[in-house]
Amino acid sequence: MSVVGKLTGVTQLHDIIYIVCAGPLSILRFNSTTHQQLTNIAVNSSGFASDIVACQQTSLIYVSDMGSIWRVSAVGEDKKRWLPKSLSDTFHPSRLSVTSTRLLVTSYRTNELRRVQLPDYIEPVHAVESPTGTFIISQHNVQLKKNQLIEVNTAGQELRQFNRSLATPHIAVDSHGNILVAVNRRILLLDNHLSLRRLIIDEHQLDYEQPLCLCYMEQSGQLLVGLFFGQVAVFDVLRH
Repeated sequence: MSVVGKLTGVTQLHDIIYIVCAGPLSILRFNSTTHQQLTNIAVNSSGFASDIVACQQTSLIYVSDMGSIWRVSAVGEDKKRWLPKSLSDTFHPSRLSVTSTRLLVTSYRTNELRRVQLPDYIEPVHAVESPTGTFIISQHNVQLKKNQLIEVNTAGQELRQFNRSLATPHIAVDSHGNILVAVNRRILLLDNHLSLRRLIIDEHQLDYEQPLCLCYMEQSGQLLVGLFFGQVAVFDVLRH
């Protein structure tokens, strides 16, 4: 699947793949089997899309545009500004992830994560919730001046970290706590202790492009990878 512009988010709901790019907010739709493009969903927003996620339980799409979060039905007949900018003058929604019960939102201008206060030296980029209720965060450590992957508890206290410096990756997690990390033209698989298990997708498989976002469909074992130059690659990966 190819789109025009820098891809910022990809997700799948049932048999439809949804994509947003850096530009005026419009949701692109593709059939997940044939990859045929379907009718786009236009959103009346003046912001630029930064991420998109789908909730399988409610069949709703959530899109962030740096100023608010939009809640959109699967075919776009119902669109609502779900989280208005007026919620906070300092909270600007950036990256999203979703569980069966809640939406996680990181902000690019504050170190608050889903009302979990993080240490001042942490600037969160993307976050997911583990099966045990902790949070795995891709973040920039201001003190160390490097990007890291860490796990924190609900109080924001750091529990462990992945012992390599990374380029602020996008991450996904499965029901067993395994973590998929998109970084440095590769996709890594970590266990639930943030230890490296193996490399699952290499530079050649990604055509030497930088992966920007992930969507892992655990039931089917398919991984959608959004690449820098507007491509979405689809891989079958092992579930465990």
